[in-house]
Amino acid sequence: MRDDADERARQAIESAAHMDHPASLAVVLGSAASIFLWSGDLHSAEECAGSLVSHAESHSLGPLLAVGRAFKAVLIICRGDTKDGVESLQASLAKIRALRYELLTTEFEIPLVEGLAAVGRFAEGITLVDEAIRRVETNGDMLYMPELLRVKAGLLLSMPQPSVGDAEMYLMRSLELSRRQAARAWELRAGIDLAALWATQRRPDRAKALLQPIFQQFVEGLDTADLKAAEELLETLV
Repeated sequence: MRDDADERARQAIESAAHMDHPASLAVVLGSAASIFLWSGDLHSAEECAGSLVSHAESHSLGPLLAVGRAFKAVLIICRGDTKDGVESLQASLAKIRALRYELLTTEFEIPLVEGLAAVGRFAEGITLVDEAIRRVETNGDMLYMPELLRVKAGLLLSMPQPSVGDAEMYLMRSLELSRRQAARAWELRAGIDLAALWATQRRPDRAKALLQPIFQQFVEGLDTADLKAAEELLETLV
């Protein structure tokens, strides 16, 4: 799965590079950066983000330049410099909104919520994720809803006084919706988080019964970050 997705992303970049259409190449670079981030290939994601920023600057593609900088900010968060990454991502999102280029807003809000939680800015994180959920419900673009619900659950669990019951409810909703959408990537993430929660509650059998069949759906891409996390968690559920 990872190998296939990564290869298609590289082929798309190569094809777009041969076209005399700078905006198309910029869009493809952004899509590829998103794919590499999802699979956990931070090096390739960084290459794409850097290429997108350089390309957008060279061709005066203002909105796509802001997108490239947002991807670079997400990578800063992923590499552990959370405070600077959060500030940079907030600035990039403000620029994207000012330019009315809303296509990737929700995708960037998800790591921003996680970053806000990591630096203890829980109230801001709750406000942001709730606004994103309301917007998605209003416009009917439900693609990211399972992930938004999962991220809200994680935020609730990371607070000084965790709301465990509410978090479990949001994870169950995320899992149910991802299955209805046949979104296996979101299902895997929700399954990992819910199984991990049940494991902390000394319910390893229930956790394994949930996660094992989700994990076994995947026959390729076993080196992605999410599948590695699932495999490692399953090894502890004895």
